[in-house]
Amino acid sequence: MFKKALLLGIVSGLLAGIAGLIYAHLYYSINEADFSKVAPTIRIIASSLAGGVLAAIGFTILNKWLKRNGEIVFNLLFSIISFASLLMPIAYKLPTSLETPELFPGMVIPMHFFPALAWFTLKPLFIRGKPVA
Repeated sequence: MFKKALLLGIVSGLLAGIAGLIYAHLYYSINEADFSKVAPTIRIIASSLAGGVLAAIGFTILNKWLKRNGEIVFNLLFSIISFASLLMPIAYKLPTSLETPELFPGMVIPMHFFPALAWFTLKPLFIRGKPVA
């Protein structure tokens, strides 16, 4: 079970990272606000990948501890943690040299949901649920 969850975490993390890079590029082309010094490519991919791997560990632990209710508790916690993580970009102190710092939260806040969205989307492909009778 952990191998499947870890593979899901890595693939969903990479997918979320790629989605984040595409979103950052679109955000820049639309708003002409360059935040590549604050949110570089490697940081976007690494944070998404870390989110996916931590999700895999949490999923495995909760399913081992809570058996029947592990998945629903995991889904709830993953969603809550995604929302709670929004405080980080809001509280982040940007360098004064950046133009249009007010646009920074608009770029990074949606990216905080990409790991959860990728996980929830890809999970049925990696981990089959029990059939409902």
